[in-house]
Amino acid sequence: MIVVMLTLFALVVVGFIAGKTGYLGGDFDRQLSRLVINITCPALILSSAMTGELPDRRYILPLLLISLLTYLLLSIAGFLLPRYITSNQNHQGPIGFALIFGNVGFMGYPVVASIFGHEAVFYAAVLNVVNTFAVFTIGTMLITGASSDRTRFEKKVLYSTPMLAAYLTMGIVALQIDHIPEAISQPLTMLGNITVPAALLIIGSSMSQLSLRTMLGNGTVYVTTLLRLAVLPVAVHFIMLQLGFSPFVVNINTLVIAMPVATYGTILCLKYEKDTTVITAVTFVTTLISMITIPLLVTLLFK
Repeated sequence: MIVVMLTLFALVVVGFIAGKTGYLGGDFDRQLSRLVINITCPALILSSAMTGELPDRRYILPLLLISLLTYLLLSIAGFLLPRYITSNQNHQGPIGFALIFGNVGFMGYPVVASIFGHEAVFYAAVLNVVNTFAVFTIGTMLITGASSDRTRFEKKVLYSTPMLAAYLTMGIVALQIDHIPEAISQPLTMLGNITVPAALLIIGSSMSQLSLRTMLGNGTVYVTTLLRLAVLPVAVHFIMLQLGFSPFVVNINTLVIAMPVATYGTILCLKYEKDTTVITAVTFVTTLISMITIPLLVTLLFK
């Protein structure tokens, strides 16, 4: 576990150095992000059902159900807790977003694949269906303000390439289609393998653009970090076990929601012209500290 996280962290460090020295950054990062989100990440999701043994289709409905319950609980926390964390109303929405949404696409898939194996990316993708829907509804509401008239859900999100890949992969697993021609599976696998290093390099590069003051954050950032990386994942973990979900499903779900803050928070703040200071700082700090908290959670909670 420690070796896995050190390996992932090493790639983030390389991205940081590359950003500082000009090899990454700016338009290149934006184009590479688009490549990862729209091409290599969908390929990674699809290839999770095309190499080796098919994922167990019996987990599809439990994963969708546990994800719905999880984001219901996290949403309650995201709307209630920020007012106790900060008195600045402009910061309460971004903090609520940070408490709810983890970086599933950029970090969740690589970590899940490293810990549970390549086929487990499929299970993370099923969980991410609910996550993606919630980001662009509840998440947008938090960033823009509940009374904003700009919280209308954009339906095209449901037909983005990562979502289409998740739907198609669920269909492959549900129908037990296990004879995908190598002419299809091997290129998808090779393309999907780009996702992990590229995503981590982008994260490192984005960190290199932050000022030291922003990176260090403040008390609000660290309280939010503690809740996001430790308190909420542990609480959800034990609640879901008590509700009768299998330990395997609970562990995958816990790992996914224990990720650092989703980069979509910064993207939405930029889109709606909101202050990015808090969301950027908490994204950086949670990404850095998750290198410690994720191994601890796996060691302490997973049987």
